[in-house]
Amino acid sequence: MKLFRARIFTPVADPFRTDAANSYLAYDDGFLAIDRSRIVGIGPWEQHPAGGTVIDLGREALITPGFFDTHLHAPQLEMIGSYGGHLLEWLNRYTFPTEAKFSDPKHAETIARAFFDELLRNGTLCALIFSTVHFEATDIFFAEAERHGFRGIIGKTMMDRNAPDPLLENAKTSYEQSRELLMKWHNRGLLRYAIAPRFAPTSTPELLERAGDLKREFRDAYVHTHISENTTEVEWVHELFPEAEYADVYDNYGLLDEHTVLAHGVHLTEEELDLLSRRGARISHCPNSNLFLGSGLFRLHHVLDYGVIVGLGTDIGAGTTPSMFAAMADAYKVQQVQGVPLSPFELWYLATLGGARTLSLDDETGSLESGKSADFLILDLQATPLIAMRSERAANIEDLLAGLIFMGDDRVVQSAYIAGREVSRKAG
Repeated sequence: MKLFRARIFTPVADPFRTDAANSYLAYDDGFLAIDRSRIVGIGPWEQHPAGGTVIDLGREALITPGFFDTHLHAPQLEMIGSYGGHLLEWLNRYTFPTEAKFSDPKHAETIARAFFDELLRNGTLCALIFSTVHFEATDIFFAEAERHGFRGIIGKTMMDRNAPDPLLENAKTSYEQSRELLMKWHNRGLLRYAIAPRFAPTSTPELLERAGDLKREFRDAYVHTHISENTTEVEWVHELFPEAEYADVYDNYGLLDEHTVLAHGVHLTEEELDLLSRRGARISHCPNSNLFLGSGLFRLHHVLDYGVIVGLGTDIGAGTTPSMFAAMADAYKVQQVQGVPLSPFELWYLATLGGARTLSLDDETGSLESGKSADFLILDLQATPLIAMRSERAANIEDLLAGLIFMGDDRVVQSAYIAGREVSRKAG
C-alpha cells in the first residue's frame, strides 16, 4: 500500500443538484491510500492507516482526480490554432486536408505518440476521441492509447458524403471496418469503442442505418458524433433531412441512448432537449472551440434543467489547447457573459466526476473514493512564481481551485496516475 500525503480535493456529488458544501471532500493535510490499482482510503492525515509506504508531498502539492475530455479529434492535433473561418469553411480549409494525411500509417504513428503524450502532460487521463476514416490509423490510435496506459474511448470516423473523395467510404465498408475495430478493442483493458458517424451532413441514410445496426448489435458501445454546433450546419441538416429535427435524425436510426455523447448542442430546440433527456444522451460542452469558430454560447443551465448530463471537451483542433484548465476557464466565461457564472466547485466537477458521468464511467473513476480506480493527478502549487503567490494567498479551497482554473496549464501537472501506475511526470 502507498500513502500519499498532500492537500487533497475531490468532487463526490453533483454541485448543480447538491448543496456545494456536500459536493466535495477537501483536506488541507490529507492522505490518499492506494493498493495496486485501487483507492482504499482517503481522509485527514491524522486518520491515515498504519503501514504502507509514505510519499509525503507537503502542502505545495494538491491531489485531485484526473481530467476527462469528453470530445476531441486526435488527428487534428497538428492543426491546432489554424486561423480563420466558421465551422463548415474551417472543415474544408483545414480539417479534411489534415485528416487525409492519415492514410499514411507512419504519419498516424507520429501524431498518435504526440497526442497521448500531450493529453497526459496536461492531466487528461480519460477522453472520448474521434480518429479519421482510416482503419489502420484508428488501430494505431488504440494501440498507442494502450501503450500509454490511457483510459480511452475511440472511434473510426464514418463518412460517406459531403467531404473530399479521399475521405469518403461506402456505408458497407464503413460498417465492416468499424465492426472489426470494435471487436478487437472494445472492453479491452481500459479501452472502449465509439461508433462515430462524423455528423449528419456527412452521413447518408444508409450509413446511419449501418451505424444503428452496430449499436443494436453492441448495446454497450458508445456513439460519438456532433450536433447543433453552428446555425448554418443546422440549416444544412434540415435541407438534407427535411422530415426531422437534428436530434431526430440520430434517434430515427437508434443512435441515442445513455452511451451517446453529442458534441456542442449550442442551438438545440426545446423539443430536442426533451428527446435527449428521455433517451439519456449526453452533451459535451466545448467552450473554447465554440468561441474560436464563432459558433455561439452554450446555455449550460438551460440544458441541465432538462436533466441532460453535460461534460467538458477541448474539441482539438478547433479547440486551441488540450488543457482542461482552459476548458474550465472558458466554460466560466461563456456562462459569465450570459449572467450565470459557475463556481470553482461546479467547474472542477464538470472536468472530473461530471466528465466521468458523461462517459458512464463514474462508478469506476472520476473521484477519489474508496473502491474506485486510482486515477489521479499531483498538481504543483509552486509551478510558476505567480501560481505560487496566488496559491499561498488562497483563503480557502474554493479560492485555491479558482486560481488553478484561471492560471493553470500543463506546468501545474507534476505527475499523473491511472489505475495506480504513474503514466506521466513533469521533467525537472
